[in-house]
Amino acid sequence: MPVIIDEVIISVEVSNQESGGAAAAPSAIDDKQVIIAECVERVLDILQQKAER
Repeated sequence: MPVIIDEVIISVEVSNQESGGAAAAPSAIDDKQVIIAECVERVLDILQQKAER
């Protein structure tokens, strides 16, 4: 029995120094961008597979 995903929910929490959060180091920002890019790529792959069905 195949598993069907009806919707994908992506939540992101962004903070900055003005709102009381600590400023992230440049390497931490780069790491976050890499993670976000990988997540976007995986979601696009899933959507493409879904469209092929």
